[in-house]
Amino acid sequence: MDKKITPLSKIFLAVIFFILYAPIFFLVIFSFNSGETMYNFKGFSLEWYRELFQDTRLLIIVLNTIVVAFLSALFSTIIGVLGALAIHQAKKRQTKNTLLSLNNVLIVSPDVIIGASFLILFTMAGLKLGFYSVLLSHIAFSIPIVVLMVLPKLMEMSPTLIDAARDLGASSWNVVTKVIIPFITPGIFAGFFMALTYSLDDFAVTFFVTGNGFSTLSVEIYSLARRGISLNINALSTLLFLFTLLLVVIYYFITQRNKPNGMGVRKR
Repeated sequence: MDKKITPLSKIFLAVIFFILYAPIFFLVIFSFNSGETMYNFKGFSLEWYRELFQDTRLLIIVLNTIVVAFLSALFSTIIGVLGALAIHQAKKRQTKNTLLSLNNVLIVSPDVIIGASFLILFTMAGLKLGFYSVLLSHIAFSIPIVVLMVLPKLMEMSPTLIDAARDLGASSWNVVTKVIIPFITPGIFAGFFMALTYSLDDFAVTFFVTGNGFSTLSVEIYSLARRGISLNINALSTLLFLFTLLLVVIYYFITQRNKPNGMGVRKR
């Protein structure tokens, strides 16, 4: 029997959501302020959005951020899926636990340590800091996230599915592409979108590995905020928030489409 949510629980939940979302709505509202501060709302205006879209340098930085996020999510998803398959196929329990522990190190490690480590690595390797250093570092810290998203789906899969496919004459490649990959597709999409949002959101690691002539939105917003709060930051942050909501909606419809129905068959 399902437990009913008590009124106190509802109030507590409402307070938590208010604390989480009130600053965001405050930021969004003042992005339409005709004034120049966040202390007094003088009237509705799109001035800050016009100023934002007239800033060519900032638009290039937005494009850099999106390109890095999509490429890092794509490559980390491919590598992460292969890594999850390798961990799942490990026969010895000790080997599997060791690989999982190594995978989790990057997740639990402080971002400052990861960023400094990448900076030292790229400096020693002679790689110029810029687009490629940021892309490589984002791929590296996104891979463990994808592995953790895909592994549970692999563990849910019954070994009899693979055995049945092999009994029917399927090759190893067909087993992977026609049995395993379709089954773990929700985990793959979850890993991709998690990697995408982590890349868009990352500041600490990017701050260490970005170079002159290349920047991402997180680093640029930090630089703008240090010079003084301007409402074009609110406008930019509002657009980022809407973009994130769009990703959530897309992910929701993809997962609903791939969700099995009562007969265990995915929707088409």
